[in-house]
Amino acid sequence: MGIKVLKILALILFSGLLYTGCEDDEKLKEISKNGSIETVMSVDHLNDRFDIVKTSHKIWIKNILVKNIIHTDTIPALGLTTENGENSDGDTRSVTLKKDYEIFITVK
Repeated sequence: MGIKVLKILALILFSGLLYTGCEDDEKLKEISKNGSIETVMSVDHLNDRFDIVKTSHKIWIKNILVKNIIHTDTIPALGLTTENGENSDGDTRSVTLKKDYEIFITVK
């Protein structure tokens, strides 16, 4: 399958994700596996100094997973932030949390 076709399939997939992903609680229930690229990206806190970014791409053709590509990398942690948290009783207090990266994806 050519690069151009893969880019078009990725664009279609991400367009669908952007449309269905407008709400935080809304998740894509099922993707077409007839010819698509399913991409998952996450950042996990490793320790106080480093985070791990993981990107996986599943290549689907005719409902068969033909390739699973996984990239992981260690990146600098962003440090700590202070936010107000609320418990189930409605009590609020200041809590310290690790900062999370924002993820922006551009599909060309």
